[in-house]
Amino acid sequence: MSVPSLPPLSALRAFSAFAETGSLVAAGAALNVSHAAISQQLRKLEAHLGVPLLDRSGRQMALTVEGMQLAQVLGESFERIAQVTDALTGADATRALHITCTPSFASAWLMPRLADFRSVEPEIEVLLNPSPERIDPAPGGVDVALRYGAGPWPGLENEPLVSAPIVVVGVPSLFPDGPPQSRDALIDYPWLQEIGNNEARYWREQIGVTGLPKAGLTRVPGNLMIDGALRGQGLAMTTRLAVADDIEAGRLLVLFQGMRDEHYHIVTAPGFQRPPLRAFIRWLRRSARADGPRRSPETGP
Repeated sequence: MSVPSLPPLSALRAFSAFAETGSLVAAGAALNVSHAAISQQLRKLEAHLGVPLLDRSGRQMALTVEGMQLAQVLGESFERIAQVTDALTGADATRALHITCTPSFASAWLMPRLADFRSVEPEIEVLLNPSPERIDPAPGGVDVALRYGAGPWPGLENEPLVSAPIVVVGVPSLFPDGPPQSRDALIDYPWLQEIGNNEARYWREQIGVTGLPKAGLTRVPGNLMIDGALRGQGLAMTTRLAVADDIEAGRLLVLFQGMRDEHYHIVTAPGFQRPPLRAFIRWLRRSARADGPRRSPETGP
């Protein structure tokens, strides 16, 4: 495989410094060289590329359209290089382990077990971000996402963690004459829906479910959906994992269970994993194995 003919790294770094500071003098100070050396590197880069990167017609040099495109790519690339080298050299070893997942998964699975992780890895600081916003892991940012779906996610690595089929649940008091005998009848009841990107939204999109319930829809944040369902305020669609204890205790009835075997996944950025992340992933695997497979009862209508 042929190696692409890249410009000299010194010229690229000089151009990136100028783009960041907007000044030859400031760029030189940032790189500990003279402003004349910066100017020379800029001309060398333009000659190598055969493209004008700087507009010199005014009192101050400004980036051309091509210069702005290159500056953006270089800025992102140098930042990524710095993040990866920090990880490789252990410079960010003490940075908190940043975890993101949906509020439902945090409440139902992760938080009840997190004390065990703290007991085996007390020196690792944990930053948990339970959010419906889907954030991709990246060096220097989120270390791991615990994400629901089928995967894969482009540019990321993933492995299944725990199985979590979708269920529709409601309190027994909503059905004085017994649970509905068909899925189509569920639209006649009020519904509760969690705001944002979540497990139920993903599942509905996959099977093409659209439209609003006839009896109304209430959108609520986070775990308030389950609280509302337990108070009889409507039906809720969520993962069986999130309501397993309520189903077992008889507080909620399963009216429908999806046939797709969806999972929560461990999702990480490709490449080097810093030690706190490796320790957390090992613990996740042990915790999932310790749970064992949950037996799924018969589905609803």
